[in-house]
Amino acid sequence: MRHNEGGMSRERRIEAYDLLRCKARVYCNVPLERKDSQIGLTMFMRTGRRSFKNQSVVTEIFGRECAKAGGCKLQVADSGNLTFCEQVSLMSSTDILVSPHGAQLTNMFFMDKNSSVMEFFPKGWLKLAGVGQFVYHWLASWSGMKHQGAWRDPFPDSDLRKCEFPEDDRRCMTIYKDGKIGYNETYFTEWARNVLKEAKINKQEQSQKRVLTGNASELQQLQASGCACG
Repeated sequence: MRHNEGGMSRERRIEAYDLLRCKARVYCNVPLERKDSQIGLTMFMRTGRRSFKNQSVVTEIFGRECAKAGGCKLQVADSGNLTFCEQVSLMSSTDILVSPHGAQLTNMFFMDKNSSVMEFFPKGWLKLAGVGQFVYHWLASWSGMKHQGAWRDPFPDSDLRKCEFPEDDRRCMTIYKDGKIGYNETYFTEWARNVLKEAKINKQEQSQKRVLTGNASELQQLQASGCACG
């Protein structure tokens, strides 16, 4: 689908993803609108290439900040182990998606609009991977999400063989592309805290709008989340 999006305006793209989100939720019998005030923080994990080298530490960092934020629920999953409808259900309860770069990030458009994405890369991708590395940044924009930036590991995976060429030589990408991702506790902590703070403010604003508008504006509320399909 993304190869056919070049001629579409941003508004048309958002409408298309709204429809996909809505139809998926209907098909999977997932409620179209969330009415809870809980922040859903989901971590998608990978095995093998482009996975976190120390998954338990990264999970602990985000879990700690989730607990500090209050009203936050952490979920850790491997999308490859979930059925389609399990993925739709999980994403529909997610406000912040934390994930290494990879195909599992395609699930982001099942989240409500204005949800957040945090992306992680191994060493070497920024200089060597080309424009394709930004595909999920683009997808976030096209589907009405907030791409909150990417963390790029400055250090090579020590388990990989050393590249015999200068590190900015494109031939090194054949090694770097499958590297695992380390962590920076200070950076991850601050980043998570800031994104959680923003998500909490968004949740509070949504709750206030529901109280003020009531059921008479249910269609508008569904449109805001990107789920007002017929």
